[in-house]
Amino acid sequence: MSRSRSSLLPLLALLAIPWSVQTFAGTRPPGFVFAWGLVNFDPFSVTFIWDFLFRYTMGLPDYILAWPLSVACYAAALASALTGLFDREDPRVTAGPLAAAGVAQVSLARGFSFQPGRTAWPLGTLACWLLAWWVYRRRDA
Repeated sequence: MSRSRSSLLPLLALLAIPWSVQTFAGTRPPGFVFAWGLVNFDPFSVTFIWDFLFRYTMGLPDYILAWPLSVACYAAALASALTGLFDREDPRVTAGPLAAAGVAQVSLARGFSFQPGRTAWPLGTLACWLLAWWVYRRRDA
């Protein structure tokens, strides 16, 4: 299996990892922000990113827009990785948007953490940066 094809699976795995976890003071369960949507458990609800973009964005704070920005960066990295199926991928082009997605997630977590009683943990930042480093680092072979 080529390096490009073997790097596609970890990139797709980012869809299963919560990019940000919001914890709250008290007994409220955490909320999870994924690349594809928001998941809350009190009460249980799922808001997909397209609903967020086209139905719920009016009046929201600017820092929340870092979430769709990070997803757009991730989509660009995924599109670049898909070109690897045709041996056309430049790993630097894939790693750049992936690193930018991580930066946007830090901005989102920072914005959430300024709210009283809420802390956000940017797991997506760590995952994106680790993946950009591990899979797309320069290899001397």
